[in-house]
Amino acid sequence: MTSSPNKPKRAKSEKTATFRTLAFLLLPAMTFLAKYKLHNAHNVPAHGAFVLSPNHYSNIDPVVIGVAMWKIGRMPRYMAKASLFKVPVLGWLLTKSGQVPVERASRVRDGGDPMKAARQIANEGLAVVVYPEGSLTREPNMWPMRGKNGAVRTAMEAGIPLIPAASWGAQEILPRYSKRISIFPRKTVHIRFGEPVDLSEFEGKNLDSRVLAEATEKLMTAITAQLEELRGESAPHMRYNPADHGQSEVGRFE
Repeated sequence: MTSSPNKPKRAKSEKTATFRTLAFLLLPAMTFLAKYKLHNAHNVPAHGAFVLSPNHYSNIDPVVIGVAMWKIGRMPRYMAKASLFKVPVLGWLLTKSGQVPVERASRVRDGGDPMKAARQIANEGLAVVVYPEGSLTREPNMWPMRGKNGAVRTAMEAGIPLIPAASWGAQEILPRYSKRISIFPRKTVHIRFGEPVDLSEFEGKNLDSRVLAEATEKLMTAITAQLEELRGESAPHMRYNPADHGQSEVGRFE
């Protein structure tokens, strides 16, 4: 039977062989560890490019978000530490799945700008995950801390949706800065997706440091609102800034 010429073509699945391999390797273990409850997944675009910006409080966060995106049907691309690309097998899978290697600031050379790579991903109509905090939050109670401008810059320069997201429960699987995974009892992780951040007030403006800072704070407010819903409590009124507490933005502090 031939298909009707008026029938719309189904969008090509993003679940490529490489992503299916990653899912085969990770999903059984992640499903064993936790149940995943997705909230407002309809806010994630069904097709086309967008930037997803989640909170960051456990080293297992990227895998949790990856599970959520797999369930939705969108395959995420991440900014990943360049050293991971040198690990046998893992490095090959990261490269084949389009993940973006990020060198330490002191090692970045011309052409190695991770935001340039993120924009390229966006130009291809794909989903890119950018953690605006840049590292695990230093906030004592794991509320989102100050943000960096990579997520908003990518979204604004590419003219694509910026989706705030929050998860909660991953800290029960892998506590902040811990290397020991908790297996029993089985945990529950909630992931909540917000509506696209309205950045229309910044349209036509020069993306200088002031504009980017304002847009970034708007994003962090949206992420925090999603987390407040999940936790059922209010975040501190003041945004936590590690510099105000004599803390480095990299490495452990506990």
